[in-house]
Amino acid sequence: MTSFIERLNKFYPEKRRYALEKFPEHLVNTAQTARLQKLLTDFDFIQAKLAEFGVQALIEDYDLATSSDVLLNPEQTETLQLIAGALRLSAHILESDKTQLAGQFWGRLLSFENPEIVALLEQAKQGQKQPWFRPLTANLTSPGGPLIRTFAGHSSEVAAVAITPDGKKALSASRDNTLKLWDLATGSSLATLTGHRDRVNAVAITPDGKQAVSASYDQTLKLWDLATGTELTTLTGHRGWIEAVAISPDGKQAVSASRDQTLKLWDLATGTELATFTGHPSGVKAVAITPDGKKAVSASMNTLKLWDLATGSQLATLTGHTDWVLAVAITPDGKQEVSASEDKTLKLWDLATGLELATLTGHHGWVKAVAITPDGKQVVSASWDATLKLWDLATGSQLATLTGHSGAVYAVAISPDCKKAVSASMNTLKLWDLATGSKLPSLNGHSRGIKALAITPDGKKAVSASWDTTLKLWDLATGSQLATLTGHRHWVDAVAITPDGKKAVSASKDTTLKLWDLATGTELTTFTGHPSGVKAVAITPDGKQAVSASWDQTLKLWDLATGSELSTFRGHSGSVEAVAITPDGKQAVSASYDNTLKLWDLATGSQLATLTGHRRWVKAVAITPDGKQAVSASKDNTLKVWDLPTGSELATLTGHRSGVYAVVISPDGKQVVSASFDNTLKLWDLVTEKELATFTGDNAMRSCAVAPDGVTVVAGEMSGQMYFLRLEGLRD
Repeated sequence: MTSFIERLNKFYPEKRRYALEKFPEHLVNTAQTARLQKLLTDFDFIQAKLAEFGVQALIEDYDLATSSDVLLNPEQTETLQLIAGALRLSAHILESDKTQLAGQFWGRLLSFENPEIVALLEQAKQGQKQPWFRPLTANLTSPGGPLIRTFAGHSSEVAAVAITPDGKKALSASRDNTLKLWDLATGSSLATLTGHRDRVNAVAITPDGKQAVSASYDQTLKLWDLATGTELTTLTGHRGWIEAVAISPDGKQAVSASRDQTLKLWDLATGTELATFTGHPSGVKAVAITPDGKKAVSASMNTLKLWDLATGSQLATLTGHTDWVLAVAITPDGKQEVSASEDKTLKLWDLATGLELATLTGHHGWVKAVAITPDGKQVVSASWDATLKLWDLATGSQLATLTGHSGAVYAVAISPDCKKAVSASMNTLKLWDLATGSKLPSLNGHSRGIKALAITPDGKKAVSASWDTTLKLWDLATGSQLATLTGHRHWVDAVAITPDGKKAVSASKDTTLKLWDLATGTELTTFTGHPSGVKAVAITPDGKQAVSASWDQTLKLWDLATGSELSTFRGHSGSVEAVAITPDGKQAVSASYDNTLKLWDLATGSQLATLTGHRRWVKAVAITPDGKQAVSASKDNTLKVWDLPTGSELATLTGHRSGVYAVVISPDGKQVVSASFDNTLKLWDLVTEKELATFTGDNAMRSCAVAPDGVTVVAGEMSGQMYFLRLEGLRD
């Protein structure tokens, strides 16, 4: 039986666009439930409508179907909601790269057993005509959890976010010197506000939702018209970076906090400075205004101060934190406030007495931001540990942890209905459903970023190295964890496996290397000698020696049988980030923070060549199986192909939008896989120098490896998530 798209293309090509747009609505209006369900679970239709109208139009079809009076049964409704949820989670990716639809569906829906979902994924697989990364496990965030969607568009870290009073829009402030206004329902960027000359560090929206005030490191505040995106006024007077801003409940005044150790009170109608509050001995990091508009709370160093806005007098100093206080929020009744600190805690305070009421503990990094729900019952905190936490304010108990960001979470705001939160991290924002915050997906990986990966020669297992100080052994066939190797006291930055597949060598920031027995998971030897952290390690083809690379700007050659140091190679002027050994075991190539690669003779320790061309740190290097070429990956967003006999640059591979942190070459030497902080893996043809495929993960990709079969790929991201993928569509 021919599909809807096949019939449309064959018999009604002139009506194709109209039918793609209107047919789902027609089926809803005429209550053709069976046909509607079949259409919305047809991958060909989904792909065609995505190509023609974009992802939001698709999502609206599913929303219409599941919210209409059409009598879908619960199973049908669940299936369509899952597909819509997967589209919503992937929207920021599919808007810019529609070729990733199949990979995104496989990564987000593979864990569901609904027959229609299973059929959809198989149809997606069979319909691909170009190379693509097919997830082997459900390694992307699945629909149905707390994460709703991701907003992408800023080119640098997002430092602050505020939600409009109607709950429909969010305004973000970034270190790319801009602000962006977002539609929370569609994820689209409505406007970009430009004018600041330095990073924008804070933003607040007036109670009527018509204007916003931003604070910048350029020492100014700006007042914006949100309807037009135009700048209305610039407020000048601070002599240092402005860290925070709050607007009074009547919308007439604002209070700013600055590194110049002062707070300033401003009249927003005239742009004039009304008062300056002094008393903090250091920069002021945060400020909040009480609901009655009469007082303000500011934070500096490890104290908070309560101010009378009418007189400028200090009313109280709140002490108890043991490190810098970074954020503060006041409860809707004005009786209490919550502070967030670099001491990894939040504290609840009584504003009338200045007494500390409770300490909320659980974060493993600085707490960067805090927001209180409008009903005053819950608190959401954002931390350097890449998580958000939801707390019960009455009991101080932790209700949920929201994971998904790959780096520090700098800001959080809560919608007026208390149901959603928007968080900011790196160059993205994420929208969360607070009601489903307790539905936590099981993390398939490490608790922190995965720095390196290696696959055993038989292709059956992989070893990962992580910032969580451990290594993990994985079964490649199932994606399951087999063992955790513990012993390092700091980040594990690298791992290499011996040619016989029986042992592994790890390198750590604790300045050591360790030799492990993979069969038992036991530590066999510790290698000491580097005075600084060890960043990389490679093992010679005969399995007898290893080369390590270190922050101390050197490489060292080790005897694996005895654990003794054989020689030290000096020449780099920056940290040595990576090392690879030629297949004949005679030479090594190192990559460094000094923007260069160096070719070394392992027998003599002499430097044979320096490869220059990258404009920033070189983070990784791999050598082709014939030993004639090397491919390097750099923070300058590129990969470079080098001719090792001559030391000349052969090609530059461009396409990544952020630093490239890992690179691996396929066993046949024909393809290259790279991993980048732009959240992507890319497949390249080494002969044609063309990009063949892209897979976008949930967070920044930090490591990758290719199995001996040339098609199984393992990757690790900054959240600790592992990806098990298969390269489909490769041709000999």
